[in-house]
Amino acid sequence: MKIIELLKKGTPSLSFEVFPPKTETAFDNVKAATEEIAKLHPSFMSVTYGAGGGTSRYTLDIARNIKETYGVPTLAHLTCVSSTKETVADRIADIRAAGIQNVLALRGDIPEELKNADRSAWPYRYALDLVRELKAANPDLCVGGACYPEVHPESAGQADDIKHLKEKVDAGCDFLTTQMFFDNNLLYNFLYKIREAGITVPIIPGIMPITNASHLERSLLLSGSFVPQRFKSLVDKFGSNPAAMKQAGIAYATDQIIDLYANGITNVHVYSMNKPDIAAAIQQNVSAILGK
Repeated sequence: MKIIELLKKGTPSLSFEVFPPKTETAFDNVKAATEEIAKLHPSFMSVTYGAGGGTSRYTLDIARNIKETYGVPTLAHLTCVSSTKETVADRIADIRAAGIQNVLALRGDIPEELKNADRSAWPYRYALDLVRELKAANPDLCVGGACYPEVHPESAGQADDIKHLKEKVDAGCDFLTTQMFFDNNLLYNFLYKIREAGITVPIIPGIMPITNASHLERSLLLSGSFVPQRFKSLVDKFGSNPAAMKQAGIAYATDQIIDLYANGITNVHVYSMNKPDIAAAIQQNVSAILGK
């Protein structure tokens, strides 16, 4: 099933993101974790893609297993940075052969060794280039894109960021998924601005449960997200107690999700980090809202 069809239902739903293993030896453990999450029957599951495509085969293996074994719609991530058109075409052919109808088109992180390289001749400099090509060659694919409520770290500012986001949507994005955020007011402000700019596709908020104090520092390093004082206080109080921090982190994420549902958001995407127990706890906390 296409993600856009799920989003049009207009009823509260929950989806989860998982990631493939980095090595073959870790495949069985990761597969087992993703299967436990699939058994929760979320609205869909997304499977990430390694930097430079290093885990591309595993991405497809995990996504195919989720779809075929558990009947959960899957969203395969696809990054294009420093890739050739032939490589991307091969990946899309593999995705289609697996019967997957949904792709999240991303630029991806630029490898450290290429950060100072001349990118002018690259076939894909931005996610926009990938979205445009995907929709032109595969108009039946459901294509999603990423957006940043707190501004893309490489953007000159939010106005510039929204302008480029509009270009990506006009190129064919059917929906957008947000970077993690810890203050819902940032999302509501962002939604107002993009609607004013004429971006009308569905937006799926992405929530990252922080259940380990060390995860916060790592997540902030990657995303640059703003952290409200009440969340900082939570980490200061419970960060040294793993069990308490896990419970508090799940509660904070649940509170964000309930507030989103209360304010008209229908689908929330949880960055579950391959943790079935955390995914299950959050789903249980909102089970009556989801009608489960």
